[in-house]
Amino acid sequence: VQLQASGGGLVQAGGSLRLSCTASGIVYSRDTLAWFRQAPGKEREFVAAITWRDNKKSYADSVKGRFTISRVNAENTVYLQMNSLKPEDTAVYLCALRPGLGYDGEDYDTWGQGTQVTVSS
Repeated sequence: VQLQASGGGLVQAGGSLRLSCTASGIVYSRDTLAWFRQAPGKEREFVAAITWRDNKKSYADSVKGRFTISRVNAENTVYLQMNSLKPEDTAVYLCALRPGLGYDGEDYDTWGQGTQVTVSS
């Protein structure tokens, strides 16, 4: 399977963006799709994840209440709705897939190319 991320851009603080990640190929019911982000000079960090089978969602504390992850199985697509964006949300956002559930990027074996999100103050 391959992942294609899109939807990034430049937005002012307080604004919103919606990212999309579409999987080409089979996404199995055991799989989890997640968003990670990496800012310049910083380590990659977990943002949000959703299970394909039962729609279980998980978020990093830094985005809870502002970001919402969702999926449309028929489209093989995961969305990340980002509201109330802050300058510290600026990063390259990457979608990733793994079998089973987990939030450690090291356990994800399929990655998309990333999409840049820039939030101006």
